[in-house]
Amino acid sequence: MSLPTNPKIKFHAQRDLEKLPQLQRLSSDHRRAMSVVGSVLPFRVNSYVIDSLIDWDAVPSDPIFQLTFPQQDMLSPEQFTTMAAVLDRGGSAREIRQTADAIRMQLNPHPSGQVSHNVPLLDEEPVMGVQHKYDETCLIFPSAGQTCHAYCTFCFRWAQFVGIPGLKFATDEAMRFRDYVANRREITDLLFTGGDPMVMRTEVLSRYIEPFLSPEFDHIRTIRIGTKSLSYWPYRYLSDDDSDELMRLLERVVSAGKHLAIMAHFNHWQELMPEPARRAIARLRGVGATIRSQSPLVRHINDDGAVWSRMWNEQIRLGVIPYYMFAERDTGAKRYFRVPLYRALEIYREAITGTSGLGRTARGPVMSALPGKISIDGTAEVGGEHVFVLSFLQARDPHWCKRPFFAKFDPAAHWIDDLKPAFGQSQFFYEQPLAELLSRPKQAHRPQLPVHPVSLPRSIDLVPTPAQTLVQEVR
Repeated sequence: MSLPTNPKIKFHAQRDLEKLPQLQRLSSDHRRAMSVVGSVLPFRVNSYVIDSLIDWDAVPSDPIFQLTFPQQDMLSPEQFTTMAAVLDRGGSAREIRQTADAIRMQLNPHPSGQVSHNVPLLDEEPVMGVQHKYDETCLIFPSAGQTCHAYCTFCFRWAQFVGIPGLKFATDEAMRFRDYVANRREITDLLFTGGDPMVMRTEVLSRYIEPFLSPEFDHIRTIRIGTKSLSYWPYRYLSDDDSDELMRLLERVVSAGKHLAIMAHFNHWQELMPEPARRAIARLRGVGATIRSQSPLVRHINDDGAVWSRMWNEQIRLGVIPYYMFAERDTGAKRYFRVPLYRALEIYREAITGTSGLGRTARGPVMSALPGKISIDGTAEVGGEHVFVLSFLQARDPHWCKRPFFAKFDPAAHWIDDLKPAFGQSQFFYEQPLAELLSRPKQAHRPQLPVHPVSLPRSIDLVPTPAQTLVQEVR
């Protein structure tokens, strides 16, 4: 397809679902169902996604269509019926909103303690637009970046976009997050996230980034920017009217001695095929940025090891570093997208067998849960018990990292909360320390907790090797 060299972005929302000519190939019932779901979960797509990423001959199974357009089973049958009834009888805007909000609150917005445990304090007041879960890394949500070029249907930050008071993370006008970061010398990495920071014009983005290039913030070594723009709007780096200014801003980050990490969200290899995406990647690399890719493993989109192998291999060829394969978080349309943990592990194994060592930089499958990032390292037979072998890649207490621990094998488990400790244990090793840690004031530095040995049956002798080598894997 011949693509324009200097296009202007055009957005489409729920009101356009009946009007888009590409959707007319779907039945009226299908379009109606999309409209019902789009009344609850946020929907936004743009002209580039429609024209360049979706194979309309493969709709509705096309992965990018599934990635961006609402589907009926993203809500439970009861939720769908409730919302449809209000719309079908011509309910008022207030009734529609109240019904949608009631369903939204059933979908576990902001899971894993994001509101209750990740928001820090400064002078005994919450720091708006900040999450600080791990010592070294602080997340910043710029108030002007609380939207995206298009919305992903699986997005675990969907609650940012539905307008419910108290659920939106966004910095305040005083930008108190700067004072917080200045006072916390253990912070080395800032992750600007959202929404998508790259929806902001460069002059606005620079107000957030430039201050951290000064000597006052010499403890900040890495500036990370989480973005889907390379997939959804690569022209942000090529031909927007401030693209060149954006490149100069990013060059200043590198010139200041900071590591500039673009945390790119790619969910399928189709997103890497258009020439504008490849040129945008090349231009970012040209200013000294390192691009790392991450994605959840999601049913209907990429639950196939061959898809991941092809995606990672293409990223390596383009100079993008595979970084994470996540398990779909316990929020939003999880019932539609989630994959059992045992199957996630199988898909990861299938994927890395199709890559060289450069592709095996991708950690996975990983659950970003309340206590930290939990890696599913394998399955095993230990002392006659079939178990999952788990470890922390990152944790609220860093001493928990890379300590193998074990859960009973459960083919129906999708998340850490579905798992039970193995070997007759009543709790996982981190549960009591986690409860104690979360009960402490947010401003307190994290304690230096002692490292306890892993509890296993006495017949098992442990040696200081990775968890996968401790036991014989069950294929």
